Amino acid sequence: MRFRIDLKIFLLVMIFLLTNQIQIYMLMMLFALLHELGHLLAGILLKMKPEKLEIIPVGITVTFQISTQDMNQKIGKANRLEGKKILVALAGPLTNLLIIVIACHMPIDVMKQLMIVYTNSFIFLFNMLPIYPLDGGRIVKAMLCIQKGKRKANKNMNVISITTTGIVSVLAIFSLCYNYNIAIILIMIYIWILVLRESQVTKQKEKIYQILDKNY
Repeated sequence: MRFRIDLKIFLLVMIFLLTNQIQIYMLMMLFALLHELGHLLAGILLKMKPEKLEIIPVGITVTFQISTQDMNQKIGKANRLEGKKILVALAGPLTNLLIIVIACHMPIDVMKQLMIVYTNSFIFLFNMLPIYPLDGGRIVKAMLCIQKGKRKANKNMNVISITTTGIVSVLAIFSLCYNYNIAIILIMIYIWILVLRESQVTKQKEKIYQILDKNY
């Protein structure tokens, strides 16, 4: 399995150090690691082979090798791989919910307990947003692939991602009026980068589909 670190994470660490928010950031990265271990465990249980582990500014991601067997077995208008993607994507947020339940029953300081619950609740809600490539977006996209096929799923997911990111951005702006937090700004910028990048990929794929349509 290959390992990679996104160098932008060091810039983010410096910003959080300068704004005295490094402790909460490191705590979030710790639980993001446990979140990703949930994905990894689910993938292994589903007999998927881990390919790459990457540390990025908003957490950690793991990717798996694509199995020919999964690609060849049909489910709806897609294949078995899409079904596995749903289960793997769900495993991460469910790990955070499990941590919250455990924390609520642990005999620890109330403030530490609240910090654990707050951090994992944020990671859970953030990742369940229907924005690709977040877990929620992966789940929705895989479901759309099964129901409508990959081409329509790509186009629909692109619209859903941009719309959701726009709504979240508006809510983030309102929250900044009451609680100025550099983390909110950085996270929204990073999400927009991901969404716009995926939008470009979707447009390129659609052009390929159109070329194939003309040829056939």
